Amino acid sequence: MPIERRIEGAGLSLALSERGDPARPTVVLVHGFPDTSAVWNPLAELLASDFHVVAYDVRGAGRSDVPTRRADYTLPKLVDDLAAVIEAVSPDAPVHLVAHDWGSIQSWEAVTTDRLAGRFASYTSISGPPIDHAALWSRRPRAWRSGSFGASLRQALHSWYIVFFHVPLLPKVMARGKFNQKLWAGALHRVEGALTDEEWPASTFGADFGHGVELYRANMFQRFRHPTAGHTKTPVQLIVPLKDRYVTPALLVGLEAWTTLLWRRQVDAGHWVIRTHPGELASWVKEAVVFVEEGTESEALVAARVA
Repeated sequence: MPIERRIEGAGLSLALSERGDPARPTVVLVHGFPDTSAVWNPLAELLASDFHVVAYDVRGAGRSDVPTRRADYTLPKLVDDLAAVIEAVSPDAPVHLVAHDWGSIQSWEAVTTDRLAGRFASYTSISGPPIDHAALWSRRPRAWRSGSFGASLRQALHSWYIVFFHVPLLPKVMARGKFNQKLWAGALHRVEGALTDEEWPASTFGADFGHGVELYRANMFQRFRHPTAGHTKTPVQLIVPLKDRYVTPALLVGLEAWTTLLWRRQVDAGHWVIRTHPGELASWVKEAVVFVEEGTESEALVAARVA
């Protein structure tokens, strides 16, 4: 059973869970929108036999505190929370970061800025590029050339929800109530093939959705107006679900420029690959950790190396 506790983040309290032996390498799992840390349960259980595994509810989600201002959902605040988690669970050693969706977006921010330099041993990114990369990608002429136009158009159409989330009140109203939560759980099971259970989607789904919309409102348009490229020396493992309905593979092209070392793994799965393919993901995370901790690069990693 996981050990549950609370820590102080950037001006608010965060709920986190720990599994496995704290003496082993620490793997920190960062969930996306509109999830809670419970989305990681199957993967966390698989990883806990080899590692110290930590998952936490990001601000505004699950059992963590809810910010009172939109400005408290900005990427620097999210990075400060992650810094607090790392200091609490692994003060003396860098952690292996694994993140999905908005968790991946904020984690790119963390690994490519000076705020947490030296605190990451590896980073596995799933279905979430840096916002700045997405902005720069959309501006590049080659993205809209005839050979790439179809892929670019598909990504633009798949991003409809970003505009929708900026409509006043409507997104929050639509997510309220147990009925809407059941609809969401049914859609995940039917469309994504993701196995739901008593803990996921969380009982706080409606509130989490309403709060999580602020992530888009506090960050997207501002970053799209003034994007800048980042870079990290942290080894990055990029998981690319080929059937992702929100982040298409085309949007992840070019991320090798953001890191010194990148492995690119494709998987025949949808957005919630962390729920549909936990066994496969667990083996990939383990390979990346073993490479960093022991210097052993598997044949699969060698084949996946891009940069």
